[in-house]
Amino acid sequence: MTDTLIQEKLDQAVAILQEKGVDTWLTFVRETSQVHDPCLDLILGLELTWQSALLIGRGGERIAIVGFYDTDNVRNTGGWSEVIGYHQSLREPLLNALERLNPAQVAVNFSESDPAADGLTHGMYLVLTGLLAGTPYADRLISAEAIIGALRGRKTPGEVARIRRAIATTEEIFAALTPRLRPGQSEIEIAAMVKAEVAARGLAPAWSPEYCPIVNAGPDSSPGHAAPAHHRTQRGHLLHMDFGVKQDGFVSDLQRMWYFLDEGEAGPPDDVRRAWEACWAAMEAGRAALKPGVQGWEVDAAARAALVAAGYPEYQHALGHHMGRTAHDGATVLGPRWERYGRTPYGVVEPGYVMTLELGTAVPNRGYIGLEEDVLVTESGAEYLSTPQKEVWCI
Repeated sequence: MTDTLIQEKLDQAVAILQEKGVDTWLTFVRETSQVHDPCLDLILGLELTWQSALLIGRGGERIAIVGFYDTDNVRNTGGWSEVIGYHQSLREPLLNALERLNPAQVAVNFSESDPAADGLTHGMYLVLTGLLAGTPYADRLISAEAIIGALRGRKTPGEVARIRRAIATTEEIFAALTPRLRPGQSEIEIAAMVKAEVAARGLAPAWSPEYCPIVNAGPDSSPGHAAPAHHRTQRGHLLHMDFGVKQDGFVSDLQRMWYFLDEGEAGPPDDVRRAWEACWAAMEAGRAALKPGVQGWEVDAAARAALVAAGYPEYQHALGHHMGRTAHDGATVLGPRWERYGRTPYGVVEPGYVMTLELGTAVPNRGYIGLEEDVLVTESGAEYLSTPQKEVWCI
C-alpha cells in the first residue's frame, strides 16, 4: 500500500539534494531488523534483509537495489521509480546504477555529531568501499549529514498532523491521571496508571518503557532518565512527570507538574511559585529566540541566561531537541556549545522544525520543577503544538 508520508519525504529528499548541490544520496544497509538505519523510516518504512542500496538522485531518480525477495514489498510502497532485485551479488546492479547517474558526489550515512545521520556501520562502509574499489566513485563519498538533517527536521504537513495527534493523546492521559493522584502513592504505582492508559489506547510509549513515564516524587527522587522508584508522594512535595506516546509512527514528549497541598494551603507556597515563574520566564525567553536563521546554541543561551538571572542554577542539558518519529529526532540541538553535543548546537533553525523546549530547577525540600512543551517553528517564530501548562496543578 502506498504510504503518502514516504512519498512526501522522497519528494522532499530530491529537493534537498538540489538545494545542497549534491548529486546522489545512497543509503546502504543489511539485516535492518538487527541494525536499523534511522533513514529507512523516512524513505522506505520497511525492513530489508540482504545488502541493499537505496539511491536518490537530484534529477528525481529513485532506485532501490534490494534482495530479490524484498522487491515486491519495496514496489508496493509506491515511492521508488525503479526496483532492482538481485540474487548473488549487489555489485553489478549498484555499479550499473552509479554509471547511469554518474554523480560527482555520493552522500552516505555517516556523521560524528548526529546519531540520526550515522546509520552506515563501519562494517558496511568497508563493504561499500570494497564494491566501489577501482571505480571513480570510491573517492566521491561524502557525509549525508546535511541532507538527512534537513529531511528529518523539515516536517511535512502530514508529519505535523500526526505529531499533533500524539500530543493530544498525551494530554488526555495527563487529564485522566490527575484526579487519581493521592498522597502516599509511589512513583512505580503512578507509572503503572499511566502505562495502563497507554495500553488501553493500543499505543506504545515514546521511549523505553522502563522509564516512560519518568516520575519524580519529592526532593529525594533524582530527575533525568531514571526509572520510577519507591519514592512516594506526600503533602508539601512536588510530583514531576516526563512522558510521551508513540501514535501512528510519531511521538510526543511533555513534562507536567503537580503540587500536593499541605495542611492549610490554598495554593503553592512562595518557594514553589517563584521557581515556577522563573522557569516559565526562561522557557518563554527561549521560545522568543527560536526563529528561522538562528543557531541552536543561541536559543539555549537566551533561556539559560534568563534562569540564571532569576537566581537559579543552569540546567545541565540542552534546552531542546527535534521531535518526530522519535523523541530525540536528530540534527540541530538547542543546546550549549559543549563538547558532548559536537556540531549540533551550530545547526541553523528552519521553518517546519518540531522541537521541544525543556528546563527546570530543584526546589529544596519540595522536589523538582521540570517544564517541557512541544513547538513548531514557523516563518515568524515558534508556536505551541501542546497546550502549555502555565500553572502547577494542585492536589
